[in-house]
Amino acid sequence: MNARATAAGSLAALVVAVVLTAQGPLAAQDGPRPVKPAYDDGNLEVVPVRGSVYLVGGSGANISLQVAPDGLLLVDTSVAAMSEKVLAAIRTISDKPIRQIINTSAEEHHTGGNENLSNAGRNVNAGIGGQGGREPARLEGAPVIAHELVLHRMSGLKGEPARMPYGVWPHDTFFTGRKQIYFADEVVEMLHMPAAHTDGDLIVWFRKSDVISTGDVFSTVTYPKIDLGRGGSVQGLLNALNQILDITFPAFNNQGGTLVVPAHGRICNESDVAEYRDMTTIIRDRIQSMVDKGMTLAQVKAAGPSKDYDGVYSTPAWTGEMFVEAIYTDLMRARRR
Repeated sequence: MNARATAAGSLAALVVAVVLTAQGPLAAQDGPRPVKPAYDDGNLEVVPVRGSVYLVGGSGANISLQVAPDGLLLVDTSVAAMSEKVLAAIRTISDKPIRQIINTSAEEHHTGGNENLSNAGRNVNAGIGGQGGREPARLEGAPVIAHELVLHRMSGLKGEPARMPYGVWPHDTFFTGRKQIYFADEVVEMLHMPAAHTDGDLIVWFRKSDVISTGDVFSTVTYPKIDLGRGGSVQGLLNALNQILDITFPAFNNQGGTLVVPAHGRICNESDVAEYRDMTTIIRDRIQSMVDKGMTLAQVKAAGPSKDYDGVYSTPAWTGEMFVEAIYTDLMRARRR
C-alpha cells in the first residue's frame, strides 16, 4: 500500500506540474496577440505556380502572371506605387511585352497599376482599327479587361464619385457571366461572381494549367471583405466560394490538384478554399441564429461569433468585428426585403 500511495503521490505531483506548465502559455494568450507578418510588405517574390503561370507576391495584392513565347498576361496590377518593382520582378521571368491585363475587381490594390503596366506593354491589335483597319487603334499599350460593373464603379456610373483616374479604367469590358480568351496555348476563362465581395468580381481560370486566380473572393490571411455599398453580400460570397470548389479537383486525400491563387497569402488547393468557405458559413450561421432571436448588433458583437477565428483572419484593416457587422447588416437587410 505504501508503494502504491507513493506512486499515486508522484503521479499527482506530475499532473500538477503538467497543468502548471500548460497554464503559462495559456495565460500569455490572454494578453495582446502578436502582430502577424504582412504578406503585402513590398518585398516582391516571383513563385512558379504551374505550367506557364507564376505568382508575383508582396506587392499590395497577389498578381498572377502567365508567360507565352510572344508576351505576358497579368491578372491584376497592384497599386500604382509598386509598378516599377512589379515590372522588375516580371523581367526576372521574361523580357517579353505585357500583352493582356485582367482585373478581378475595381479595388485599387488590384487596379492601381493598370495605366503604368499597360503603357509598359504592347497591344497586338494596335495597328488594327478605324476604317477597315487603315487607321491605327488608339491604344498602343496592353488592353485591360474587366467586368462592366468594374468600369461602372471606377467611373462613377453607379451613383458614386469616380474613385479612380481615367488612365486606370479598363479598356475592354463584358456583361455576361463569362468571357474566354486563348493565351499561351490555353483557354483563360473569366467567370463573373455576382454580389460577392462586390458586384463586379471575377475569378480567372487557366484551364490547361489548372490554376484559378480568385481576387478578393478568397484570402488566406484576412476575413472576406463584403463591400455592401458596392453590391457585395455574404450569400454571394459563399456562392462564389462554392463555384470555385465546383471547378477545383484534388490530387489525393483532398490535397494538391487544382491550385488556387488568392488575393492575399499563399498558393492553395481545394481543401483551403473549403476551409475558408466553412469558416464563413459557420460565422454567418451563428449570426443568423442571433438575428432570429432579435439580438441587436451590439449584443451580437459582444457574443463574439468570430472569436475562435480572429487569430487567423482578423487584421487591423478588417477586424473580426467589422466582418461580423457586415454580415449582420446584410442579414438584416435581407429580412426587410
